[in-house]
Amino acid sequence: MKHSYLLASLALLALPAVAQNPALNARIAQLAQAEETKVIAWRRDFHQHPELGNEEKRTAGIVAAHLKKLGLEVQTGIGRTGVVGILKGGKPGPVVALRADMDALPVTEATGLAFASTVKTTYLGQPVGVMHACGHDSHVAMLMGAAEVLSQVKKELSGTVKFIFQPAEEGSLPGVVGGAKLMIQEGVLDNPKVDAIFGLHINAQTEAGSLSYRPGGEMASADRFTIKVIGKGAHGARPWNSVDPVVTAAQIIMGLQTIVSRQVNLTDDAAVVTVGTLKAGVRYNVIPDQVELTGTIRAFDKKTQEQIWAAVRRTAKGIAESAGATVEVGFEAYVPVTYNDPPLAARMLPTLQAVAGGATNVREVKVNTWAEDFALYQEKVPGLFVFVGGMRKGVDPATTADHHTPGFTLDESGFTLGVKTLATLAADYLAAPK
Repeated sequence: MKHSYLLASLALLALPAVAQNPALNARIAQLAQAEETKVIAWRRDFHQHPELGNEEKRTAGIVAAHLKKLGLEVQTGIGRTGVVGILKGGKPGPVVALRADMDALPVTEATGLAFASTVKTTYLGQPVGVMHACGHDSHVAMLMGAAEVLSQVKKELSGTVKFIFQPAEEGSLPGVVGGAKLMIQEGVLDNPKVDAIFGLHINAQTEAGSLSYRPGGEMASADRFTIKVIGKGAHGARPWNSVDPVVTAAQIIMGLQTIVSRQVNLTDDAAVVTVGTLKAGVRYNVIPDQVELTGTIRAFDKKTQEQIWAAVRRTAKGIAESAGATVEVGFEAYVPVTYNDPPLAARMLPTLQAVAGGATNVREVKVNTWAEDFALYQEKVPGLFVFVGGMRKGVDPATTADHHTPGFTLDESGFTLGVKTLATLAADYLAAPK
């Protein structure tokens, strides 16, 4: 598969920049603008009715009905709740895929919006709200808009567009395969075989009307780790009778912080080790038998990734042994580096600049320690992942609520650019010289 990917990339490199069709692109821009009210309405509806990963049944139903209404060939139940729409152009040509993620997060919304989510659920045994706290609701709405736009100009398209609406980008429950990985396993990049794939993500810290991207490594790989600290329980009043896993776990957490600061060469690339959960005990005066930690590792190359894995094991084991405890350490490789194929990025840069209204509205950004399972598609076919501005102009990014937080909000005026970007990337790629 990697050999095929290399050949595809070399073929892209040999081709000139895409041949834009000014008349078609102007038509796409006009149609995208006309979709704005619909796209915003769709997004607000999805926002008010969020669904966690692998549970996106309502969302998928709305998407499938929309695609069928447009006359597309529609496949449902891919990767559990995923939806795929296939649009065949009026002329033969390659196959390009456009992807949007559909899932929400276990976050209780605190935006005060009129269409704020009030959905509640139980996640990993804990009561919590459900919220589109990362903008996937806007991604779905923008791709629905792009599908409607392209369906109106399909006679002018030289090839096929595959619309991929994906569940569970934020990850599945522990031990459950989902998201891009499962969709790929179930053949989403085949029948017809995809030649290139494009995706986007709204960004609440960059201004609406702007695009940003990075050729090569754009976002980090992401791994999950679990550390189970096994000690000996005792009465909280008699800690000398215990091997206290709570104190040991606290020491392990502090020890893990030295991995990036003292053991990774940060002049080469960034890296992150974060502990996200600590589960310990049930009562204030009882020292439990064991504690469980979970967290994430972010890196930008395989060597650093493996170095951190080894350091986490070594640190946890050494600290536990010094306290008379034992540990069980496990890792789950979640996604690789989000890697924008450089030849494809170079070919499509004129398209990005055109849809954004000029080169000044398209920025090449530094690496980002976020992660995206879009990277799994990019392991199979050349791909380009772009960020679309979702912050009101003139606002200080430092004052805006971050992604994955209860106050996360978006400037909806940026959605039309997202629709234009997806639709025009597809049209220009299909129009490229063969």
